[in-house]
Amino acid sequence: MHKITPCLWFDDRIEEAVNFYVSVFRDGRIHDVSRYGEGAPRPAGTVLTMRFELAGQPFQALNGGPQFPFTEAVSFSIDCEDQAEVDHYWEHLTSGGGEESMCGWLKDRYGLSWQVVPRALPLLLNGSDKAGAARAMQAMLQMRKLVVAELEAAYAG
Repeated sequence: MHKITPCLWFDDRIEEAVNFYVSVFRDGRIHDVSRYGEGAPRPAGTVLTMRFELAGQPFQALNGGPQFPFTEAVSFSIDCEDQAEVDHYWEHLTSGGGEESMCGWLKDRYGLSWQVVPRALPLLLNGSDKAGAARAMQAMLQMRKLVVAELEAAYAG
C-alpha cells in the first residue's frame, strides 16, 4: 500500500476522465467507485469518488464541484523509455481538446498538467560534456513535444 495517493478534484466529468486515463496507460485500472447517497450535495447515484491506478501509481478522484480547478502548479511526470512512448502519451493526452505547452509539458482535455519526459533527457542534461548539455538544454527549451533524436543531436554538436 502506498502512503501517499494523489487526489484529483473533478467537477462532474469524473467517470469520463478516469476512464480516459485508464485507457491511455496500458496497465491502468479502476479499483472501486463510490456514489453519493440520498440527501447528499449531488443527486443520489452520482459518482463521489473513484480509486484507480496508472503505471503502478494509485490515484483517487473526487467529484467535488467547480470550486477547485486544476492549475499548472501540480503536474504528473511520465518517465518514457523511448520516443515511441513519448509519442504515445503526447498524442493521447493532447487528444480531444488537450493543449501543448513547452519543454514536454501539456494539459489534457480535463485541464490536468503532465510532463512527458524521455529517459534520455536527464542523461543528456547531466552528461559529462557540459557544452553538449547546454546545447541539449537550449534545444529542449525550443520544443513542445520532446524529440530524443533532436536532443541527442544537439548534445553531440
